[in-house]
Amino acid sequence: MTDSIRVVHYLNQFFGQVGGEDKAGTLPMAKEGSVGPGTAFQSYLKDQATIVGTVICGDSYFNENTEKAGAEIIRLIRDFSPDLVIAGPAFNAGRYGVACGWVAKAVSEQLNVPAVTGMYAENPGVELYQKSVYIVPTTDSAAGMRKAVPAMAALAVKLAKGDEIGSAEEEGYMDQGSTRENFFREERGAKRAVDMLIAKLYGQPYTTEYPMPEFDRVFPQPAITDARKVKIALVTSGGIVPKGNPDKIEASSASKFGTYPIENVMDLTKETYETAHGGYDPVYANDDPDRVLPVDVVKELEAAGEIGSIHPYFYSTVGNGTSVANAKKFAQKIAAELVNEGVQAVILTST
Repeated sequence: MTDSIRVVHYLNQFFGQVGGEDKAGTLPMAKEGSVGPGTAFQSYLKDQATIVGTVICGDSYFNENTEKAGAEIIRLIRDFSPDLVIAGPAFNAGRYGVACGWVAKAVSEQLNVPAVTGMYAENPGVELYQKSVYIVPTTDSAAGMRKAVPAMAALAVKLAKGDEIGSAEEEGYMDQGSTRENFFREERGAKRAVDMLIAKLYGQPYTTEYPMPEFDRVFPQPAITDARKVKIALVTSGGIVPKGNPDKIEASSASKFGTYPIENVMDLTKETYETAHGGYDPVYANDDPDRVLPVDVVKELEAAGEIGSIHPYFYSTVGNGTSVANAKKFAQKIAAELVNEGVQAVILTST
């Protein structure tokens, strides 16, 4: 074991077994050996590598104090003298993904130590760090831990050993997009291009050598010229729901949205409404839900005649970790209903 690769594992407060959202403000801390999913990594790594320490930080604390928290995390990692750092996996947890990406990038640049993390494709950490960090694709929840661990560990060990790293497709990490290498092919480009075209025409499988990025374009509607003649609806991804969350909207990775009446509601009070969102500190939203969904203000504008009318229902879901596919599905259903009800504009609020 003397030649074993020394590994430090970075985790958030939940996977570090400190606590849930109530402990998201946890300051950076270190523990000897493996913790939580680290035991699964150690089981797979066996004698190749040893998790000598685990560094833990609360998601909220890191994202609200990145410079300060990051410096302390790097110090704690450095103290273990690692040969390799594994961060996460974060799956589709946005704040956790951003932290894992930052840690992996900082470790590589500041400590010259290889690092690997894992995330779901729609995690915001992917967009921020995909080009500079090795990110292994995972499912959107911890249910995919069993598949994520061996994939991340295999790539991590190769990096630590200094082995040559192949393409994203060969090694199983997300395409970093910015790396180009010259090499010789047996067939010239013109023939390969014609072969791909023929395969496409015949409906046969082929793989492009230069994948193009896909951009989701949303074209804005014309500006409202006179709000006094417009019927407006309220929609939020901030998770505002009646007390008790009657539709059981998930705190993360929402699979549904709720529709709630406000025809006779002039103010959202803490006695009757709350947030179901698990991606931000709920204290201020629960104290006054109008901070996320401004029912009080729009009702005042309606009474003053500055808005034509307010749709008698508001629509709410949780944006935290919710997939783009689900978000589009929610939007299509909500939009269809609003159009049918003669709504001409929407105030869409987040967190």
